[in-house]
Amino acid sequence: MVKRIKTGIIGLDELTEGGFPEGRSILLSGACGTGKTIFCAQYIYNGAVKYSEPGIYVTLDERPTLIRQDMQSFGWDFRKLEEENMIHLIDGSIAKIGIPSEEEFSLPATGFDLDKLLLEIMRVSKRTGAKRIAIDSVPSLGFNFKTEGEVRDAILKLGYILMRMGATSILTSEIKENEGTYSKYGVEEYVADSVIILSYQGLGMQSNRTLHVRKMRATKHSEKVHQIEITPKGIKVHETNEEYEHV
Repeated sequence: MVKRIKTGIIGLDELTEGGFPEGRSILLSGACGTGKTIFCAQYIYNGAVKYSEPGIYVTLDERPTLIRQDMQSFGWDFRKLEEENMIHLIDGSIAKIGIPSEEEFSLPATGFDLDKLLLEIMRVSKRTGAKRIAIDSVPSLGFNFKTEGEVRDAILKLGYILMRMGATSILTSEIKENEGTYSKYGVEEYVADSVIILSYQGLGMQSNRTLHVRKMRATKHSEKVHQIEITPKGIKVHETNEEYEHV
């Protein structure tokens, strides 16, 4: 039987036989504003608070100080959990422009280097026994390589190292709405064991966020599109209703 890692996101674990398969990687794709960063932070926070599982949040886009501030609005005190060694933020957001980070865990200001990032993730993981990792976001790797082939090689390497580490990992990727793609570079969905798509759809005068589990290996999962809501306590996944079944 496959062991499950519970996300703690209301309504989600019921769609995936109790959670994500342990030790696997999950690609979380969506356009801007669909809730990818909140999803990742909620996954890492719930792991620390609800299930006593240390986690690593790797930010390649947003500065850690802003992530802490934004997540505080949901009542998620990342700083406190960092002090308790339950959550660790790795800052890879400003290394690519040659500015030193003030974070305890970060890349050197000599510029972005994938190997150095992987070494830092492995170092922190070994030190903390991390069970969960979130990398936000994979397309940021593209700014540091000259060709799309190099980007794909980097993603394959990243996926392989995460698999060897044994943590249950989320990787986010940017896609455009209604284009029928699942990732930025067209390789992430093949590296990942699971694919979850977040969308922001307009229905008449209303706009609604949705979640679709496109694939999840070793799992009998819901194949329906589910409405999600960003509440004051984070993301909530709703049961499929008749209106959404026919979107």
